Amino acid sequence: MKRIKIIFLFGLLFLLPSCVSWFYEKPSFALKEVVVKRISFGEINFLFGVEVHNPNRFDLKLREFEYKVYMEDQEVGNGRLEKEVLIPESSSTLVQVPLQSDLRKMGISLGLILAGKNLRYKIEGAAVIKTRLGTSTIPFSRTGEINLKR
Repeated sequence: MKRIKIIFLFGLLFLLPSCVSWFYEKPSFALKEVVVKRISFGEINFLFGVEVHNPNRFDLKLREFEYKVYMEDQEVGNGRLEKEVLIPESSSTLVQVPLQSDLRKMGISLGLILAGKNLRYKIEGAAVIKTRLGTSTIPFSRTGEINLKR
């Protein structure tokens, strides 16, 4: 009987991380700002302000954030943030994520940026979220229109 309890507990511990999403609501992601940090001869550096909203009554940790960015329907770059960020319970946190892009990939977007016009964007990827119960990967995709800050 004791052996069965031990096997059951190990089985539960093994399965628990895969069931994390049953115990919490997934956080949401929204692009709030895009800042042009630097334009040089061959590249442009951006800083994206992504708001992560935690609807749960406990803290979450954003462990990784992998993303691909499109402007005016053209891929301009991708990146990965491997910095752990605490997302407090029932609140939102602005996470700054960098993107370096080759000017040749920018196409029509570069002209719109220089003119101060609004840009259509799409940001997609996956976030690795850690809770007390385990870790899960959450895919996301957001589209919209935004004016870049310089």
